[in-house]
Amino acid sequence: MFKANRSYLVGAIVIPIVLGLALSGDSALQTEDVGWPRQIDAPEATVIMYQPQVEVFTGHELTARAAVSVTREGTTEPVFGAVWVVAQTETDRDDRMVTVRSVDVTNVRFANATEDQEQRLAALLEEEVPRWDLSISLDRLLTSLDDAERERASMTGVANDPPMVVFASTPTVLVSIDGEPRLQAVENSNLTRVLNTAFTIVLASDEATYYLYAGDESWYTTADLATDWTLTADVPSEVAALAPPPQEAEDATEADTSETEPGPPPAILVATEPTELIVTSGVPEYVPITGTELLYVSNSESDILLEIGSQRHYVVLSGRWYATTSLDGPWTHVAPEDLPAAFADIPPASEMGHLLVSVPGTEAANEAVLDNQIPQTAAISRSEASLDVTYDGQPEFEPIEDTEMEYAVNTSYQVIHVDDAYYACHEAAWFVAQNPSGPWTVADMVPAEIQSIPASVPVHNVKYVQIYDSTPDVVYVGYTPGYTYSYAYGGTIVYGTGYHYTPWYGSVYYPRPVTWGWHVRWNPWYGWSYGFSYSTGPFTFVVGVGGHGGGWWGPVGYRGYRHGYHRGWHEGYRAGARAGYRAGARAGYRSGSQNARHNNIYNRPQNRTRNASRPAVASQRRTGTAVNRPNNVFTDPSGNVHRRTQDGWQQRGQSGWQSTGRANVQNRQPSSLDRSYQSRQRGTARTNNYQRSRSGGAARGGRRRD
Repeated sequence: MFKANRSYLVGAIVIPIVLGLALSGDSALQTEDVGWPRQIDAPEATVIMYQPQVEVFTGHELTARAAVSVTREGTTEPVFGAVWVVAQTETDRDDRMVTVRSVDVTNVRFANATEDQEQRLAALLEEEVPRWDLSISLDRLLTSLDDAERERASMTGVANDPPMVVFASTPTVLVSIDGEPRLQAVENSNLTRVLNTAFTIVLASDEATYYLYAGDESWYTTADLATDWTLTADVPSEVAALAPPPQEAEDATEADTSETEPGPPPAILVATEPTELIVTSGVPEYVPITGTELLYVSNSESDILLEIGSQRHYVVLSGRWYATTSLDGPWTHVAPEDLPAAFADIPPASEMGHLLVSVPGTEAANEAVLDNQIPQTAAISRSEASLDVTYDGQPEFEPIEDTEMEYAVNTSYQVIHVDDAYYACHEAAWFVAQNPSGPWTVADMVPAEIQSIPASVPVHNVKYVQIYDSTPDVVYVGYTPGYTYSYAYGGTIVYGTGYHYTPWYGSVYYPRPVTWGWHVRWNPWYGWSYGFSYSTGPFTFVVGVGGHGGGWWGPVGYRGYRHGYHRGWHEGYRAGARAGYRAGARAGYRSGSQNARHNNIYNRPQNRTRNASRPAVASQRRTGTAVNRPNNVFTDPSGNVHRRTQDGWQQRGQSGWQSTGRANVQNRQPSSLDRSYQSRQRGTARTNNYQRSRSGGAARGGRRRD
């Protein structure tokens, strides 16, 4: 009965793996999850494939099982079974899709099939599955990981000591300088500029006057860098000429240009040590969070909570909680496990629902931790990838504590000396050389010692870039979000290691990654986005390369993302002018996160040429969403097939569906099937919400994807 249906079974079963096959550069790659279950109609059979259930996901290798049904032509009763696969996957976090580059079918079980038939089906699937172009959304995958074997260990060595926390009740903008100001002469002028900042700060020596660029041709001025900044219309032409060029201001100038009332010019707070700024518009205004013993401050774009019983204020900074009895401080770190129980009761749909990602044990926090373990992957062409490392003088190295390794300090590149070789991690790919200046070639392995680099060392993040496999032409690599400074900690995620790293000062200034000062916030689809603690309206304070030549400075290091900064917070201000501070913060948060979505390092323009093309698929049979079929069929680890109904669970047997018990009642411990069902529901909701967010359909609605 199975012989005529072999090819159709193959087509359906690809999906579980799904994680579908990527095509060559000139082929259409599916970038949207079309829904579950999937169906293939053929002259002799109809095959339904239900959403796969992940068992293990380690590195880029995925093990999953899925329920399938086959209805032969001329019959009405489907045959149900289960398949198991091991897939080598690729992930595109920008499109939030997961694809597969190779797959093995390890087991097939059909209740009505003989052992010989199952073996023949497995052989056919091993041959045919790699030919199909099918994909699954990252959001469905990560929620299905909820019951899978996974590593939940927190990163060790994260620094949680609070930065300097400053509270202001009037509009204020934080201008960070990396230590005491370092001045650099501007060629052919009497001007100098502050080298160690991302902001444009210029000193006119003959006037003993500083100028700070505030965007839109606006400048502040002061005689004392630390204080007394005021707006000025009297800016020397040679100073004005040092404003960042238009391309650096692009994210800000693309903001909403609708007519709004200008906000008050913000005060300027200059900080030369790690600092976070909390701003309210006047005296804090407190609003209850329904169903909790918590209040939140409604006239601030910071997330400030007040626990009524203890009268302690709590705030999230770079994903970490800090508390105080007075907004003026001092602030102390609160470990996630020590948060008041009321925090877990914050309604997800409330104004403070987004904070649940920082409350351990909540669905939002669990899913963020899972998302933090899924790699972004690529294939690097050995012939196309190249690297040229430059140093400020002769290469200089410092020891990495508690190891036999050294790292280069007088370069913007991350170079590590291990034994008799040098390894450079650049744009999430590894290179190797016998000398610190090269020549460099693509590495197909790195020493295990790399994994022992502590968080206190600025090259710590390279340990999150992995090499999975290689051929004579291609090296398969990937990085998890730790490479871009996102870490699991205490059942939540945090941004940055918390350490302040010493920059390099020589004839060139090379800054290091920072944790504090950029109002970092988490978005479930786009990751971390950044901004100011006050939406600055017409004053965009464009962040550029400052006065140094080492690249842009800020979160994610000197080569950090500009996406998600000023455009988001500029629009937040405009929305706030119309609808109040919280609406403004949310609008800025959403818009800033939208801009942050193009963060796939492998897809950056300068890196695309080194990516290896994928082989074309011999057959491009696609599956469609099964019509009027709920995505409610599962398989257990033994291969038995179950479905969830309003009356509870049913198991498929020789005589059809048979009841195994009513649906879970309140306060009863969920079964593994219940948890799988709940995870699948969350995955569907996340996928739908993401698709609406990228198409602008959050307000207009979107088509259903089950």
